[in-house]
Amino acid sequence: MLTQDNNIQLPSLREKEDDVPVITGDIMEELKILMQHSQAFQEMQMMYACAIREVRTKAEVLNDEMSVRYHRNPISSISSRVKKPESIAQKLVKKGLPFTVEAIMTNLSDVAGVRIICEFIDDIYTIAAMLAMQDDLKLIKIKDYIKYPKPNGYRSYHMIVEIPVFFSKGKTPMRVEIQIRTIAMDFWASLDHELKYKKNIAPEDEEMIAQELLSCADRIAETDTIMQQIRMKLDSVQEDKAKAEIVIQDQ
Repeated sequence: MLTQDNNIQLPSLREKEDDVPVITGDIMEELKILMQHSQAFQEMQMMYACAIREVRTKAEVLNDEMSVRYHRNPISSISSRVKKPESIAQKLVKKGLPFTVEAIMTNLSDVAGVRIICEFIDDIYTIAAMLAMQDDLKLIKIKDYIKYPKPNGYRSYHMIVEIPVFFSKGKTPMRVEIQIRTIAMDFWASLDHELKYKKNIAPEDEEMIAQELLSCADRIAETDTIMQQIRMKLDSVQEDKAKAEIVIQDQ
């Protein structure tokens, strides 16, 4: 019989050889059914979806403002997701946490995710700073993988924020992970993710592919830097032209 409260019982687990617990396929199906029929879990997903909407709106407002003020959009696109039930379950198991809504909302900071894609590197830091200075948004944690890339070459700017969401029974602080990256960084991350999940790759080929991906990441980062320098030169030319026109008008 399916439970309706927020204490969803976690079925028994199979152990890997390295003693890291994993959820088998059959158990995962049971978990998905339990979560789909749990009122508490459905309410939690709704709350995270609402938190995402709040963050997306903030980013969209900033993009609209900068479009009017500076005549360009620093944000190319915004995407979002609420983490899938099986991913939540795997993370709870990895952390050794009970399978409850309370455990999820207290210990997992990336259930709700918003990805902001910018055109240039400096746009990333501009948008991040503008979001962080908003008084209803609490900055919990920052991971700057642009200045300090991961060993595999991954680059992105991550923020964990807490934002109040107003429901019928009052205000609830909700955590959202915001990832901000350039179009080039997102291109690399998407392909890296897809290639890593290819099956039947020999260990020696995995090492070779990892090195090639790292090399690609470095070249893409260099391209990002060059593109920003080109934009800055164009901006400088436009500013000089505007100043010259003002001088002519004043004469």
